[in-house]
Amino acid sequence: MKDTLQPGLKHRFEYVVPENKTVPHLYPEAPQFQVMPDVLATGYMVGLLEWACLQLLEPHMENGEGSLGTHVDVSHQAATPPGLTVTVDVEITELRGPKAKFLVRAHDGIDLIGEGRHERFIIKWDRFNARVDDKRARAIA
Repeated sequence: MKDTLQPGLKHRFEYVVPENKTVPHLYPEAPQFQVMPDVLATGYMVGLLEWACLQLLEPHMENGEGSLGTHVDVSHQAATPPGLTVTVDVEITELRGPKAKFLVRAHDGIDLIGEGRHERFIIKWDRFNARVDDKRARAIA
């Protein structure tokens, strides 16, 4: 990672919620989800929080680096129907070696819909992919 990555960096991301990011679309094969309301699924909200953190990190990564989410501790406080714009604000609160900690917050223009903490671990993709390939090979054997 570049030395430009520092605590205190902030990023804002906006996303218009489409119909296919509602609860019934989270796992279409799960009948329990099919009967739930058409509102932003918690899983997709968490994905938006991660996406904003990825966007914040991206210009500070060296070639071949990326990050993986390692911890999520967020609330989902309000329902968001399709068509509303979710604004996600993230801030790096701590950087300890390859571990970045974030405060995350999402608002749909009417309600605070979620907030909490997220951690990401900065990695080299070639090393990570080699470990995944090794695991896949052990699972097949």
